[in-house]
Amino acid sequence: MSRNKRYLALCGGVGGAKLVLGLSRVLESSQLTVVVNTGDDFEHLGLLICPDLDTVTYTLAGLVHPEQGWGRAGESWNALAEVERLGSESWFRLGDRDIGLHLVRRTLLEQGMALSETTAYITGQLGIGPAIVPMSDAEIRTEVETDQGCLAFQHYFVRERCEPAVRGIRFAGARAAKPSSGFLQALRDPGLAGVIICPSNPFLSIDPILSLPGVRTALSELDAPVVAVSPLVAGQAIKGPTAKIMQELRLPVSVAAIAGHYTGLLDGLIVDHRDRVAAAEIEPCLPLHHCETIMTDLASKIGLAEQAIGFLTTLAGGS
Repeated sequence: MSRNKRYLALCGGVGGAKLVLGLSRVLESSQLTVVVNTGDDFEHLGLLICPDLDTVTYTLAGLVHPEQGWGRAGESWNALAEVERLGSESWFRLGDRDIGLHLVRRTLLEQGMALSETTAYITGQLGIGPAIVPMSDAEIRTEVETDQGCLAFQHYFVRERCEPAVRGIRFAGARAAKPSSGFLQALRDPGLAGVIICPSNPFLSIDPILSLPGVRTALSELDAPVVAVSPLVAGQAIKGPTAKIMQELRLPVSVAAIAGHYTGLLDGLIVDHRDRVAAAEIEPCLPLHHCETIMTDLASKIGLAEQAIGFLTTLAGGS
């Protein structure tokens, strides 16, 4: 594979981080830029929490909790226990090591660094090669309209455990924001060989990225192909509320609905082999690539990454 070819991954948290880890093992560090959703970010206990950025960071640094797919391995909870004892909010689980990273982030932000700069510093300190880039340095916050009112994302996702029925989703601040410089640089890179939309929740993790002014247009006008990995397998989401949200928004829980959600952006869609029959109706309109998309270990993450790069190469007319 030519080292002059570079790839851009659009990513949310756990599911996206798994594929990004695979991509980091298939590509040279200089070939991969990962743009991460920051719509989930929020202020908690005086700290800026960036769940998706941190999940990707911990995953590529080899520090992530192996069973959960988020948070730190070998974590302890002394600070959170004290927070709870003192009667403050403890519904968001911040471990002691995790708090250490957040204290460093807050210090750097207070020194005047942008979120992109703090992310580059932290990932550099952890020895991460690929560029991990927040989608924007501006404050954008996902808000979920539910049958219990409008909830800030983490209140919906963590505190309420996704139980309220979703009626709509909006991204406060997105219209006035702009993509981060690292994101724009990746989109304008003449060596860009392809874009991979990871199997993250399309509504909660990828849509915030696509809501930024100019991003949809830039992706649709790229010379390089854009592919997405379907987050559904046999009509179910492997993790998270994707299927539940689709039902509540009165969308069919299907690969066709995922393809429709990304209308105008994709040159191809990667679909699990279990959905070969269900996805057949899409193929006349959109090239499909069928393979194993469930990532249970490092080998399967690398395998899906290789399939994605191979599919992009085929769509670009390469060998």
